[in-house]
Amino acid sequence: MPYSLYRHVKHCHHDKTGRPHHHTRRGGVSVESNKSGTREIKVVRRVLDVNEKMAEANRHLFARHRVFVLNVMSSPGSGKTATLVKTLERLMPEVPSAVIVGDICTTNDADRLAVTGAPVVQINTDEFGGDCHLVANAIENAADTLDLDAIDLLIVENVGNLVCPAEFDIGEDARAVILSVTEGEDKPLKYPLMFRECDVALLNKIDLLPFLTYDKAAAIANIRQIHPDMPIFETSATAEQGLEEWVAWIKHQVKKKIG
Repeated sequence: MPYSLYRHVKHCHHDKTGRPHHHTRRGGVSVESNKSGTREIKVVRRVLDVNEKMAEANRHLFARHRVFVLNVMSSPGSGKTATLVKTLERLMPEVPSAVIVGDICTTNDADRLAVTGAPVVQINTDEFGGDCHLVANAIENAADTLDLDAIDLLIVENVGNLVCPAEFDIGEDARAVILSVTEGEDKPLKYPLMFRECDVALLNKIDLLPFLTYDKAAAIANIRQIHPDMPIFETSATAEQGLEEWVAWIKHQVKKKIG
């Protein structure tokens, strides 16, 4: 039966981990420092270790239920939600899917995604300081509200940000980054971790190129400089361009995991 409504989860990962809002490289060492020296680093390192353990537990959970998990990230306004709506329209019902949506406030994106018929779980971070990313235990709690045996694909639409989401493992199988042509060509060079950590990139809103002074070749070259072998799809959700190749890539990844 198609879902006409989404489920709404307000979750504070501070409650479970006691985590202060420090940012660390995924699997790396904290860049925070203060007068307490190594004590601060140990605190943040412990937080990162907790997230990594929870992410690994999520990976086992999704493997048990044979669900492929795709973490989709971008800056705000890149067309992420519109792209995912068009993506789900092409995937379902052939690939049964669900979505976890991360936002600081509002359920606007969840409302738009729910019309596809996919189960949608909303996570808002405003109640605990407006975190700019999702963490592993938030995904765990959201996944508990889904029937994982009924889906093959779980898409996580992360909070709009090109920095923080790249730093936190949530137990996904693959990561996608969306860069729109309304952003600067140098974004991959300014935010290299995001493009280094992702498995696929979408250069979105290409229907606007005739109206912009945007150097598409330079943007692609900058992505290649950071991640030489990463697939790049040129897309437009509005004009529905390039989506078939992107959807084919997702189907291939799902098939590789679940057979």
